[in-house]
Amino acid sequence: MAKRVSVDRWMFTVTTILVFVGLVMIFSASAVMAKERFGSAYEFLLKQLVWAVAGLVVMIVAMKVDYKSLQHPALVFSLLGFTTLLLISVFFLDRAHGTHRWFHVGPISLQPSELAKPALILFLAWFLENKTKDMDDWRNTLIPAVVPTAAFLGLIVFQPDLGTAIACAGITACVLFIAGIRLRYFGYALALSLLPLYFLIFHVAYRKDRILAFLNPYADPKGFGFHIIQSLIAVSTGGVTGLGLMEGKQKLFYLPEPHTDFIFAVTAEELGLVGALAVIILFAIFLWRGTRAALRTQDNFGRFIAVGITSMIVLQAFINISVVLGLMPTKGIPLPFVSYGGSSLFVTLMCVGVLLNITKQAE
Repeated sequence: MAKRVSVDRWMFTVTTILVFVGLVMIFSASAVMAKERFGSAYEFLLKQLVWAVAGLVVMIVAMKVDYKSLQHPALVFSLLGFTTLLLISVFFLDRAHGTHRWFHVGPISLQPSELAKPALILFLAWFLENKTKDMDDWRNTLIPAVVPTAAFLGLIVFQPDLGTAIACAGITACVLFIAGIRLRYFGYALALSLLPLYFLIFHVAYRKDRILAFLNPYADPKGFGFHIIQSLIAVSTGGVTGLGLMEGKQKLFYLPEPHTDFIFAVTAEELGLVGALAVIILFAIFLWRGTRAALRTQDNFGRFIAVGITSMIVLQAFINISVVLGLMPTKGIPLPFVSYGGSSLFVTLMCVGVLLNITKQAE
């Protein structure tokens, strides 16, 4: 059978639509706040637009580069080493919002943890490509496979950014599952993680408060329950068809971070159930096409990359939307393509370019 000569048009179209939706909703969610802080309602929109254009350009370039060229060990370990260096370097910089997550270069902000996700995906795909029959060999396969993940998780947790660390762990789990790891190893990993998670959550005051707010936000409606209550108000106010674009009220200094973590709440308020479901359906289509690409790819390297990138995007979308709807405790996970955040958008679009190249070569 002849190989396909064009990329997956469904995936390409869904990606560009989500980026466009993101630009529109970022402007709607941030215009008043940007005018108040910077004197221009277009501050956040223009910054995101620059990143979106750069991201789409690199996506198209990556789409045309054979993904098999990424198999070179020098590239794999250079990316791992560079990412590790960045994750360590942020601890020597001044804190921003009480965390060590960002590099600030003039007007540009870069978040190294965003690079950790594709670095892990590339390493796992390269390392596990020829080891699918040795997944029970914990000494020569499992431990070497998870060492970079464990190192990244430790560095990201201490930034602190538990949400991104959980996302990295989820991506690794998805790739390992497709590679053929036995389910009992996930049980072992969960058992080993229970004690660290207990200390990370219940011995860190703000995380403990978030858990309590998740269980009963109205116990502290003006404190730690405030975020989720305002989010639920925004979602419920939108009804079926929404209040109309730019007409939302919760973004007016009620809803925290309306242009980033809670942009889906603004979408639900202004575009209603119809708009919110449309966004969810777009991510569902992305999951479908990403899974399809993984199933049709003939080599394990491409299959593992496809699974890793698809899980990276869909898992983050699931977490973000679940937080907005009060189904999970509050975490700082952006909605891919939609939330404000230049480095996140750029890296995600670059990864989609690689995934589109895989669809181009899949039979």
